[in-house]
Amino acid sequence: METPPTIPVGEKDICQPQQQWGKDPQKNLDSTTQIRQQPQEPPIEVLELKVSPEPASQIRQNPQGTETLAGGLEEDADKSPRSASEMPEPLQTSDLWYCPDGSFVKKILIRGRGLDKPKLGSRCRVLAFGFPFGSGLPEGWTELTMGLGPWREETWGEIIEKCLESMCQGEEAELQLPGHSGPPVRLTLASFTQGQDSWELEASEKETLARQERARGTELFRAGNPEGAARCYGRALRLLLTLPPPGSPERTVLHANLAACQLLLGQPHLAAQSCDRVLEREPGHLKALYRRGVAQAALGNLEKATADLKKVLAVDPNNRAAQEELGKVIFQGKKQDAGLAQGLRKMFG
Repeated sequence: METPPTIPVGEKDICQPQQQWGKDPQKNLDSTTQIRQQPQEPPIEVLELKVSPEPASQIRQNPQGTETLAGGLEEDADKSPRSASEMPEPLQTSDLWYCPDGSFVKKILIRGRGLDKPKLGSRCRVLAFGFPFGSGLPEGWTELTMGLGPWREETWGEIIEKCLESMCQGEEAELQLPGHSGPPVRLTLASFTQGQDSWELEASEKETLARQERARGTELFRAGNPEGAARCYGRALRLLLTLPPPGSPERTVLHANLAACQLLLGQPHLAAQSCDRVLEREPGHLKALYRRGVAQAALGNLEKATADLKKVLAVDPNNRAAQEELGKVIFQGKKQDAGLAQGLRKMFG
């Protein structure tokens, strides 16, 4: 007996969609896709890529781009589609440079040439735009000398000098400062002359530059500019730190002066640290003892403040400033004791 002819599974699946071809084109497309994905031999991955050229397939081929793509999708989810020419170029991590002290972030717009960078004494040809009024920096082209000149005494001057130290010739960058809400600040380093690193200087040259910085800092302090004075003292200390032991005795005076600036700037913690550096070298330094006592009182460490101020008065009983400060500390201590006693009475009374 003859058996009826058997219709292969593939032929049966093809015939059924043909009867409904005009009803739902999307279903027909899906069915066709299923037919291509169900051959008798193992499926070929190339066919899947041809059927679905979606970003997901690209992620499978390039796992390293997953994070970038996901971030872009999440960011643009609620925005209307834009053309390829309007889409911003993604910022690479290598285009950002973070200043070690956290004062700014440099976004590189045009990379410079070579590896050399400005050093101490380099004369830099700079194009500056977007700096706020009163920053002390002219708009447009200007020439700045690294390590020299009054332009370094303002906050923006210090930031620019740090930025220039990280730039190559021809580099254009945008500076991003925490809390700065104005227009972007742009800096272009067109050219510069060769300079020297601080470690390349002779000891006598470092001491000379440090004395100049100290003298300028003292001028600024007397003129009522403790912030500018602190920058000068800090630069002088950085020069002297590279000297071989025992180092320069100038460091003691600089740390003591820096502590005075830090107290006026409302930085008692830093002031106490600067005084510690002085007292490590000279335990009987009266100005450092007094300023550390004031700093400890501001930090609420009344016992430490009392101890330092009493040391000052033990050597100089007529020191009016120490007498007044000690009186404030004693009064503050009594006030704290009274508040503590009142709290204990409420707790146990």
